[in-house]
Amino acid sequence: MIGLISGLAAVAMYLGGFMQHLWQLRKDPQINLRSLQLVGGIAILLHGLAMSRLLFVDNGLDLSLLKIVGLMALTINTLVFISGLKKPLHSLFLAFMPISALSLLAALISPSTKAVAQMSVTMQCHVLLSVLAYSLLAIAALQALLSGYQNWQLKHKRQNMLMRTLPPMQTMEVLLFEAIWAGWLFLTLSLISGFLFLNDLLGQHLAHKVTFSMVAWSVYAILLWGRHSLGWRGHQAIRWSWVGFIAIFLGYIGTKVVLEFILS
Repeated sequence: MIGLISGLAAVAMYLGGFMQHLWQLRKDPQINLRSLQLVGGIAILLHGLAMSRLLFVDNGLDLSLLKIVGLMALTINTLVFISGLKKPLHSLFLAFMPISALSLLAALISPSTKAVAQMSVTMQCHVLLSVLAYSLLAIAALQALLSGYQNWQLKHKRQNMLMRTLPPMQTMEVLLFEAIWAGWLFLTLSLISGFLFLNDLLGQHLAHKVTFSMVAWSVYAILLWGRHSLGWRGHQAIRWSWVGFIAIFLGYIGTKVVLEFILS
């Protein structure tokens, strides 16, 4: 009951905060950062309490798809909130608020679609590294999308409400590659831990996940090399970012959809 109440309260805070700041933006392009951080911080705390009740059950961990999506939303918001204390990431937080509300609501009302897992400490570390990697790369994907939109708006000499909330283009690219670097490093650690601690990948239906993860790792590695050696930026960097994220999405979310909703 505590998990349900805190989860619904977090959903209300996310949606209420999003609508409030969207309404404020229509009047003034300057976001009230303290108010946004306060609402976001409370929502994240409530979200965390709800997820602790959803994931940690009597016999182990519930790693159902929608529960993991709710955990990823919590991780993304926490990372953006902490980074946003020093960097201009409020536009990302506004974008993730409604997404987080929907993902958390789905996690609250959905039944478990996967057997409860008994996991060792090493496997729990692997899951944590994976969630951190996917969350950081999801942040990078949204950052790339916003950067592409900003670039298109500047080329066509347009400026709407969203454009007024975004930092300069150069700052957007710096933030994009910081997120990609961090996500790629955590993805590297996740893959290493998976190869060390997982046995019988085919028997555990993990071959597709590992294959797509390796493809994504290679794509991000090429992108980071291109950025460092060839100065890649703009549309080229955005396209590579999204190719890598699509591979990650297909490998993790796609695999869980097939296993939990189609094959089951």
